Amino acid sequence: MVQIKTTRIESIDILRGVVMVIMALDHVRDFFHLGAFSSDPTNLDTTTPFLFFTRFITHYCAPVFVFLAGTSAFLYGTKKTKPQLFKFLLTRGIWLILLEIVLNNLLWWFDLTYSFMVLQVIWAIGLSMIFLSFLIYLPIRVILIIGILLVAGHNTLDGITVQGNNFKSILWYILHQQQFLPINSTRILVFAYPIIPWIGVMALGFCFGSFYKKGFNVAVRKKWLAILGISSIVLFFILRSLNIYGDLVPWSTQNTTIKTILSFFNVTKYPPSLVYVLITIGPSLLFLYGIETVKNKVSDFFLVFGRVPLLYYFLHIFTIHILAIAGLVILGGNWKDLILSSNAFSNPNLANYGYSLFVVYLVWISVIALLYFPSKKYMIYKVNNKDKWWLSYL
Repeated sequence: MVQIKTTRIESIDILRGVVMVIMALDHVRDFFHLGAFSSDPTNLDTTTPFLFFTRFITHYCAPVFVFLAGTSAFLYGTKKTKPQLFKFLLTRGIWLILLEIVLNNLLWWFDLTYSFMVLQVIWAIGLSMIFLSFLIYLPIRVILIIGILLVAGHNTLDGITVQGNNFKSILWYILHQQQFLPINSTRILVFAYPIIPWIGVMALGFCFGSFYKKGFNVAVRKKWLAILGISSIVLFFILRSLNIYGDLVPWSTQNTTIKTILSFFNVTKYPPSLVYVLITIGPSLLFLYGIETVKNKVSDFFLVFGRVPLLYYFLHIFTIHILAIAGLVILGGNWKDLILSSNAFSNPNLANYGYSLFVVYLVWISVIALLYFPSKKYMIYKVNNKDKWWLSYL
């Protein structure tokens, strides 16, 4: 790998790169796996252990990405004034929301009418950044308390559900209730990522950035990474075992031991439950502990994707969708079936569409290989053109 000068923290970028690569597996499964358009990989009645694992491992992507977005915001702020950081977070948040609505929905569905609009993780990051832009004026300890309260306390709101399309209902969908909202007979709006806990995750990531301030003692940092990582995992097992609080859906004993284990780990992502955050962020902190001083070809490989996450995100969605259409055409299908409008999920042609998990994994590896070199080229371009302000938005 070409050595380039940068002040970025490699361990953080490597972790981000790992989850970006894993994320592509989930999205390849969305477009390629048999039954992906008609079934849930976490449905214990229909899933298999391997399919469940394929979905579960990708749970790490969104929380780590949001958490590290907060960390990056903190580190960016160490070189800027508070007003400059506020402006950056506010404008980048608005920009991400626009990208979600206009570009991401187009790449996911290829529907020029935007009849099926889903507000996903880019939307959640954008809104969370807007909230964080105001939180930064508070003392770091207050931000930490707010983050803990939002992540640990939001499950107390699980029992509050609303219906309808009035202002109060839509506000609640944005904040805490995943909802498919029919606008009319041909148009659907999906609030996929309720943001209360995501704001908390980003706030905690912002506070976490203080461990990576220039001059911070590495031994002390590693100590806290180990303590926080292990504590999160232990707390996950305690809360999940008690089965009283921490997730929208309690686990239950199934007719086989394997299914019972799957039920135990079948944590809620929409919105991300407390135990979901614990079992994803905890191991990620331990990963940072282990990767602190690692430097080899494997770490350099993941580093590339971790340094150009936004461009890679949009590239990988577009690539996966195009490959899915190409595969459908090659096998004699109708390419229009993968132009996903609001009635796509009731399309009988998609009910039996898809391939085995073996094919899914092959396509995933191929997508990563295809995107490595353009991602690397863009990474080098960004490093060599730091004077271009607009690059910080891409």
